[in-house]
Amino acid sequence: MIFLRSLIFNLILFGVTALMCVVMLPTLILPRRVFLMVVRAWLWMILIAERAVAGIRYKTVGRAHIPKGACIIAAKHQSAWETFKLHLLFGDPAIVLKKELLNIPIWGWYLRKSGVIPVDRAGRGRALNAMMSAAHKAADAGRKLVIFPQGTRIKVGEIKPYKSGVAALYKELDLPVVPMALNSGLFWPKRSFLKKPGTITIEFLPPIPPGLARAELMERLTSDLEGATNRLIAS
Repeated sequence: MIFLRSLIFNLILFGVTALMCVVMLPTLILPRRVFLMVVRAWLWMILIAERAVAGIRYKTVGRAHIPKGACIIAAKHQSAWETFKLHLLFGDPAIVLKKELLNIPIWGWYLRKSGVIPVDRAGRGRALNAMMSAAHKAADAGRKLVIFPQGTRIKVGEIKPYKSGVAALYKELDLPVVPMALNSGLFWPKRSFLKKPGTITIEFLPPIPPGLARAELMERLTSDLEGATNRLIAS
């Protein structure tokens, strides 16, 4: 049954996404607010299919910890699932992602239009300055900045170090960091065809205030985020 439900859901996911890539082309020349309305409509279609076909639901805990206005959301990344929820959770987030994704035909156009913050991992000073300039622009607009501090999807139970990008943003922008724990990898595993029914939990933890030393920030973020994620996986 799980195989059949996964097959139908994946066909819907890729079919709807391919269709929307065509339908959304005219929105590239329209204001961002119109573009984002269409993006959220696409994400709602995926959400409905998740619930109806794959049997995947989700709940959020601790939303009161998210400050109004700009802040840094440091999110665990176990699955493609959470990338489909960021615009539903935060409205108009500025997502930090690797610059190479902008070179994907058509898809990269949509990423640029959504106002992401690209990171050139091979670049140095000039690339860092461009990243910080985009980050300041997003923060000044009151947007949430979303970063995956480990830089990639991490399988359940896998251990990888936290990268320096989150600390650089924290120091540069002087904003609080809200850790975002989740257990999506239990139901939508990394690079897995099968989608398992159940309820994914997203938990927002108390914000880490600005002004901490880099080492203190990284120690606290790692401890808080890993501890909460492990608890969600075990529950």
